[in-house]
Amino acid sequence: MRILCTNDDGYMAGGLGVLAEAAKTLGQVEIVAPDREQSATSHALTIHRPLRSRRSSGGTFIVDGTPTDCVIMAVNELLGFRPDFCLSGVNHGANMGEDVLYSGTVAAAMEATVIGIPSVALSYTGDDFESLETWGPLLRGFLEQILAQDAFPTHTLLNVNLPSIPPQEVKGVRVTSLGRRRYADSITKALDPKGREYFWIGGDISTWAGAEDADYRAVKEGFISVTPLHLDLTNYKLLEEIRGWDLAL
Repeated sequence: MRILCTNDDGYMAGGLGVLAEAAKTLGQVEIVAPDREQSATSHALTIHRPLRSRRSSGGTFIVDGTPTDCVIMAVNELLGFRPDFCLSGVNHGANMGEDVLYSGTVAAAMEATVIGIPSVALSYTGDDFESLETWGPLLRGFLEQILAQDAFPTHTLLNVNLPSIPPQEVKGVRVTSLGRRRYADSITKALDPKGREYFWIGGDISTWAGAEDADYRAVKEGFISVTPLHLDLTNYKLLEEIRGWDLAL
């Protein structure tokens, strides 16, 4: 088993190290990661400047681009082989609900899925990121079960969120749907020291909503959330209704 590990927090992030160490017990691991934090870059590609890569003394491939760039570079240039699996994370922060649309962690796994490589995005929902080191044994057992599946779903990635509790207190695993997240005060307006106006995007969480099997409910109750995300975003239930509009030019 040849495994590609990547992330959006940068090649020095603790979560990536924990994930790679856990994966090493399951196969040959290569790390290709951004040279800096690339959170909220979503599925962005670097197309207006050249990309550069270098290899660290520890063997990690470091790319001066987005998580999506890292996967493309890994598969087409850097590794010299096609990975059997892609693991992205462990992200420093949750990726639930609409956050999956912005997440570089999820986007890296999605790009691997587009290429045809089974992939999993993993995120930790707490903010005590130092504690991620304690998740190694649990992650090894969890990933072993996933990588052992002969019939991994096509055109689909798994979005995994770890609850913000010690790993020994995790109650189990739940297969979930995406919740809905609403933000308050998503833009902050202020003045810089020279009196010029600027804006800062990123507000406080206001409310969560969703079905009984929503991801945020699972992690809140102490479970690992596993959400299958499909590449096909078509709303099939509305196809006939929209066709009934008789749109024409």
